[in-house]
Amino acid sequence: MRKTIRYPVEGANSLWHVYKTVPFWKVVRNFVVIQLARYTPFLSAKNWMYKTFLGMKVGDQTSFALMVMLDVMFPEKISVGRNTVIGYNTTLLAHEYLIKEYRLGPIEIGSEVMIGANSTVLPGVTIGDGAIVSAGTLVHKDVPPGAFVGGNPMRVIYTKEELAKRWAEDPIYGKKQ
Repeated sequence: MRKTIRYPVEGANSLWHVYKTVPFWKVVRNFVVIQLARYTPFLSAKNWMYKTFLGMKVGDQTSFALMVMLDVMFPEKISVGRNTVIGYNTTLLAHEYLIKEYRLGPIEIGSEVMIGANSTVLPGVTIGDGAIVSAGTLVHKDVPPGAFVGGNPMRVIYTKEELAKRWAEDPIYGKKQ
């Protein structure tokens, strides 16, 4: 179960209530910062902009690839550990606006995590240290540390132990000879 807080709305769908939930000028500022960062090739500049202007927690040497789309309304609910890679065109959402409610939840991405291109991470999800998320995955629930997950719906492909066994003889990921 994702860790989100649910807020019911009356009348029109929840997106019609958006500026009651988040200030208009905050969304404008966040949009400008995110769009600039999406296209900049300078990883350290992206991380600085995310920390300084969006209030995100971003670990050292973390890499956001080209075109990564962060939550425009609540980016401060996203935290990423150190030495993590967020792949091309990945979307990180800390909110969901539905018909009768909206939901908010933090995204917590650990250290040494790899998220493949074109993935989507939904609100209230934790991705454990050392996890690998295959390209094109819809991350709709927590990912255990060290696991390899993929698909839509997401499923565990290899546990941390199975992956270690599979890579035991690999010259890069396995034991150093």
